[in-house]
Amino acid sequence: MQFKRIKRNVNGVLLLDKPLGFSSNQALQKVKWLFSAAKAGHTGTLDPLATGLLPICLGEATKFAQYVTDADKTYFATIKLGVTTNTGDAEGEVLVTSPVNVTQSQFAQVCQQFVGEISQMPPMYSALKHQGKPLYEYARSGVDIGRQSRLISIKNIVLNNFLGDVAQITVTCSKGTYIRTLAEDIGAKLGCGAHLIGLRRTETAGYLLSQAITIEQLETLSVEAREALLLPVDSAIESLPKVILNADAAYFLLQGQAVWMAGKIPHSDLRLYDENNQFLGLGFLQDDGKIAPKRLIQKIQSN
Repeated sequence: MQFKRIKRNVNGVLLLDKPLGFSSNQALQKVKWLFSAAKAGHTGTLDPLATGLLPICLGEATKFAQYVTDADKTYFATIKLGVTTNTGDAEGEVLVTSPVNVTQSQFAQVCQQFVGEISQMPPMYSALKHQGKPLYEYARSGVDIGRQSRLISIKNIVLNNFLGDVAQITVTCSKGTYIRTLAEDIGAKLGCGAHLIGLRRTETAGYLLSQAITIEQLETLSVEAREALLLPVDSAIESLPKVILNADAAYFLLQGQAVWMAGKIPHSDLRLYDENNQFLGLGFLQDDGKIAPKRLIQKIQSN
């Protein structure tokens, strides 16, 4: 007889070191199962070929997952020069091989040409959808779908290592950046072609890979030890301004009402806390100077 697993209300952010070969959704479902969590979501897709930092939001933290998804990200990428593939990475079929006559200086100079706001064409082998179907499904059927290039921002590229036809770089970029496409574009600019052979996300939204845990490590822990790893729900939005409300303001805010607070309040989303430094949720400053609730924490409301 098979017993139904009881779902639990688990709240917080788990920093997962996603393994090679797992899709982001597979990693999410594994974590959700290990915590018996009723609700969970990840914060920015990593390809199966990619590894590294994948914050998983559990319970109430899912209300703020978008802020992590929208944050800048940092990757450690390994690029193979002289070979292009149909997917832009090592999983694809080789299309062209070319001789590589590139110096370290030339490679570094070309990388810097991609720093700043640039236009990037999303790859066909991606999870972007066309008429409800991922582009990679069309690509596998040999169908090419017209795509719109889009503006992304490359904040920084650092050349870590250069071995003639293999280069390792650290890239900090905006959301929606395809490092596979960046590798291909760098190869095209150098005239020899290139594809991505390794990708590891190291940072996002202030979270660091050094803080992350692997699925194998999680599996060895007790339920209590797993929960002790969870970061607070509000860690997902630590970059936002913090406002502490007095008891009356906190009470009325939790009833869904806009409240008045003295002092200079920034015009942005706000992290709201009561006098005991309990996180209440997100608010924003209205034109009339009052703070209105935007997304409140259910757990706090029910206390």
